Amino acid sequence: MARFDPRGKVNRALLVGVPDYDFKQPEHPVGVSGDLKAVEHNLAGLERSLQEGGVFAEDEITVTRPRTVDQFDRQLENAVDAAQGLLLLYFSGHGAVPSTGDELWLLMRRAKIVPGTESVFLGAAPWKSVLTVLSGARAEQVVVILDCCYAGNASGAWDALGAAQRQRISLLMCVQANNRIDAGDADTPTPFTAQLVRLLSDGLRGQGGEVGFDDLADQLRGYMSAHHTTLREPSEPWEPQSRSATSGADVLLAAPPVLASGKLPPPVPGPEGGGGTPQSPGPPAGLRPPEGRVPGRRPGGLGRRSGLGPLTGRKLAAAIGVPAAIAGLVATGLALLDDKPACKPPLELRLLTDPDLEPTVRRAAEAYLMSDENRTDDGCRRSGITVYSAGAAAAVAAFNRQSDPWQRPTGDDNNPQRDIGPQPDIWIPASIPSVDRARPASTERTYAALEADPEPFAYSPVVLAVPQNIAAEAVAERVGGLAALTEALRKREPRAEIRRTDPENTDSGLLATVGLYGAGAPDPAAAERGVAQAGPPSRTGGDLLCTLPDDEAVDERTTALVPEFLLKAGVGCDSATRARRMAEYPVDVPGLTPTFVRVRWLGADLDKDARDDAVERFRAWLTGKEAAGKKGAASSAPEARGGLAVFGKDGFRSAAAGHRPLGNGTGPSAGTDVAFAEFGALENPGPLTGAALPSAMTAALKGYREANGPGRVLFLLDSSGSMGGLWEGPGGAPGIIAQSLAGLGEHDEYGVWAVAAEPGSPRAYSEVLQFGNHRREEAQRTIAANARVKDLEADPYKALVAALEEMGRRRTDDHRPQLIVYITDDEDNNRLTEAGRLSDLLLSAREKKTPVVMASLDSGGCDKGKPDAAVSEASGGRCLDTKSDLVARLRDEVARTGTGDEG
Repeated sequence: MARFDPRGKVNRALLVGVPDYDFKQPEHPVGVSGDLKAVEHNLAGLERSLQEGGVFAEDEITVTRPRTVDQFDRQLENAVDAAQGLLLLYFSGHGAVPSTGDELWLLMRRAKIVPGTESVFLGAAPWKSVLTVLSGARAEQVVVILDCCYAGNASGAWDALGAAQRQRISLLMCVQANNRIDAGDADTPTPFTAQLVRLLSDGLRGQGGEVGFDDLADQLRGYMSAHHTTLREPSEPWEPQSRSATSGADVLLAAPPVLASGKLPPPVPGPEGGGGTPQSPGPPAGLRPPEGRVPGRRPGGLGRRSGLGPLTGRKLAAAIGVPAAIAGLVATGLALLDDKPACKPPLELRLLTDPDLEPTVRRAAEAYLMSDENRTDDGCRRSGITVYSAGAAAAVAAFNRQSDPWQRPTGDDNNPQRDIGPQPDIWIPASIPSVDRARPASTERTYAALEADPEPFAYSPVVLAVPQNIAAEAVAERVGGLAALTEALRKREPRAEIRRTDPENTDSGLLATVGLYGAGAPDPAAAERGVAQAGPPSRTGGDLLCTLPDDEAVDERTTALVPEFLLKAGVGCDSATRARRMAEYPVDVPGLTPTFVRVRWLGADLDKDARDDAVERFRAWLTGKEAAGKKGAASSAPEARGGLAVFGKDGFRSAAAGHRPLGNGTGPSAGTDVAFAEFGALENPGPLTGAALPSAMTAALKGYREANGPGRVLFLLDSSGSMGGLWEGPGGAPGIIAQSLAGLGEHDEYGVWAVAAEPGSPRAYSEVLQFGNHRREEAQRTIAANARVKDLEADPYKALVAALEEMGRRRTDDHRPQLIVYITDDEDNNRLTEAGRLSDLLLSAREKKTPVVMASLDSGGCDKGKPDAAVSEASGGRCLDTKSDLVARLRDEVARTGTGDEG
């Protein structure tokens, strides 16, 4: 696995600890349960290990004990502003969740509960807000470590992040959701941080002493679950949780120095009685603590408080007569005292899904990992599951035409490993016809076999989510054809708008397009004008519902074509800021039909039996159905247990005839009538539309791409001297343009300008590729030959004004889609903002109505208030920077303008 190495970059570590609280029970009924003296040891040990770890300089580490949220916020903002490479945030203190929800709050020293509510905390920072601040950091990678009760509840907000934010934020939570933990005593660190510090200080055995996030999380999970239990009744194994950044690159956190011999220095023995302290030595080379096994339940077990206090490793060693010389081994290598073999690392499965489904699928996978069905008789975990998503159209194309380069990438044009992700073991598309679309013709060779279940395991109709103030009142008026429903809507509100998500990115967007292009609107261009909007479409239904509240007037008159389940769950923004919506059911728009697909790769047979077993166990748990021919096969309408219970909680329906709501384990629709009404849906709207035809989806996607004819794209390439370090290779600026040409066909027109000129020159650019029709390979060769860095400055103002004028001139007699792309390092943005230039440019961008994609090679280029963000917003384009997958996102934007690559 690739690893992000932050050494030599500008890094920041913010260590936040709250050992003392001003308001404590029983003296203060509104106070917390008590002080946490172990936190002082946490801060001291972690600061020392980071100082010695080779990643953070001493002046890059800040230790703070905030009394108030304001103090915490200031320190967090300082760290966010300063970090450019790695930003590490650690919190140790009281964590709490309200009685009416599951959101995590981090309690500062002055924290207390508002009397009479048990749901509101004063002097506490909501984790969701902390994560929002971290999402705006300039740092290339962000790592968060939480050591507090209920730490696992932080995962929900991470799951709700956009794909770009999840690519660079890694989260390590000391315990699973809804669990309290033992903080230890006043003389030692907390159990979790003690082990964290030991691993950071000593390095991971077998890893050359380097400590990466993923290995660290695995080691902590294995050790804590084998040796500690939570304070929940009945007690549970203490299992730290993690969310790795979805970029696929691990993050280096420590690289302890090596001796001249090239070996790691030996761990320093701790003082007597210091079992579990940061100085405790680890197990000898080759011996690892047991991973993933549930320990036997023993009253007053190790790591859990009993009436006699915790029995530390060294105390235990003395009790059983182990010599002091090896007492530290007992403290951290307790497998030696267990007559059961250590657990093997669980087999990791890779699961690819649709972006709209990802949050629900992720929650289901997390529930499965903690379930008894995923445990052996010895209590070992059978498998882990990595969940990721990719654009629905891109995933179909990759299975259909690119399975060979998915296994063995051969160039920059075709690289599904880069654009989609690793080869999956499991694929869960949002629509069962996508499986047929993904299968190549029988005469074509393929390296991936798709074995799909014959039926979907859940269902969600695509609905019109209508603002309540303009929704139909009668139930009968909320069901009908899409054209009739939209006509009635516009009669009630003439200014009503309808929006749909990107058909390239989600199956729900494409299914909505199937409905829009139905018999009532055979002309795709006319249908697209009916859902036209300023700027590009939202990438997911959740994104759409969350961006509408940016303008309250727009929110209250805009209807969204989205899956019904998103009205209940899967929307990460604050529901209090959104207009309440009512679902109307177009009977001619096919619904979502999530389907389980086993993916087999040619030649991948080394662990076939074990992988097959792991996949089948998860499939049976998720879908509620045993494999064909097995006893106990579920009925066509299984009760909502296992994975179906997770989907039911998120608002999905049964895939069986009638599409009744999935229940809670006591029947397919038990306990759902009220819940559906609460989020504006009808529990029984009548017969609902089933799956689409594969041919209808393929035709709709083709119609969408060609709705307004071939596109025009003008690329502006910052060629000033500061771009020299961002020029070479496929990830350099010319290479990024070359890769984005994959979204353009031979009927599209495009050209490339180099932006750099002598001072006072009347023209701010020179031509790299003449504007017109091109064969892609020839265009790429021309760009490579003509694009050169110049020892000159760029004038982005002059170049963008000229580009807007050029595209305006070309648009005089047609409605073909157009796009301007400016790739820059932002070094010359001072010339964009001087003397009122930016205001003039924004006015021109609004008038010309040609979308501008500002592609900034600076991680903070699209931050709020930056010129790049302002230009993109004014023109109706997108702003992309390196906090997201800039290359893939740019390729998507260009493909949306062009006719797309059919080969």
